[in-house]
Amino acid sequence: MDPDQLFATVPIAAVRNFWDARPCNIRHSTKEVGTREYFDEVEQRKYFVEPHIPRFAEFPRWAGRTVLEIGCGIGTDTINFARHGAQVTAIELSERSAALARRRADVYGLTDRITIHVGNAEELPDILPVRPFDLVYSFGVIHHSPQPWRIAAHLRRYMTAASELRLMVYSRVSYKLFRIMREENAWDMSRIDELLARNSEAQVGSPVTYTYTDASLRQLLDGYRVLERRKAHIFTWDVDAYRRYEYRKAPEWANVSSAELADLETELGWHLLVRAVLS
Repeated sequence: MDPDQLFATVPIAAVRNFWDARPCNIRHSTKEVGTREYFDEVEQRKYFVEPHIPRFAEFPRWAGRTVLEIGCGIGTDTINFARHGAQVTAIELSERSAALARRRADVYGLTDRITIHVGNAEELPDILPVRPFDLVYSFGVIHHSPQPWRIAAHLRRYMTAASELRLMVYSRVSYKLFRIMREENAWDMSRIDELLARNSEAQVGSPVTYTYTDASLRQLLDGYRVLERRKAHIFTWDVDAYRRYEYRKAPEWANVSSAELADLETELGWHLLVRAVLS
């Protein structure tokens, strides 16, 4: 089977159930879920270990403009677009995640700038009437959909010549792949898709996780012109300490400088960051 369509027949309900069971980043804080203290800590932890996200999103750039977010999760990026002055419309598959994102908007007094719809982005025009947005943004989401190419095709209808797409999908060749293969002692390259899908998230067993090469990314983004494509993010923290909310570098990364890490990320980063416009 074509690896770019490997998960095409997975029921969307399986994906929804997976993220309802454990919304992304929900354990980024030990504070009471839904409180301001909880959301503050979730954001601090997320951007501390993934500092490339604010740089990629450029939240202040979109002040006074419209943003369509595909897959808002519990709303960390959503809130930051809105607090910097954007009007945000978000689509989220998981009911539980969407409820937390709405709660977050209420906690920060931003409900007038955020609208969240629950639904499958593969059926986007049935959820959200087609209209143009200045930015279409999706960070780490569409690669978990059984047919992500359908989402990418829909998004073109929500863009004009002046709009921009900012997208993160997972990179097929990454340090994370080699780490997973080492941990599982599985060196059969034909098992890459299975290994990456099962281990792509903190909650093991994601039913769908596509990863992308330059060639498959071009195929996904048919109808777009890519302005920038780069890799970022190698997780260098000691996992056991991280789970205790402690930040200590894993031994193999302890003596690697920031500059050396940045160089490595350009080749082996897990996050494939893309800026594109309509072609």
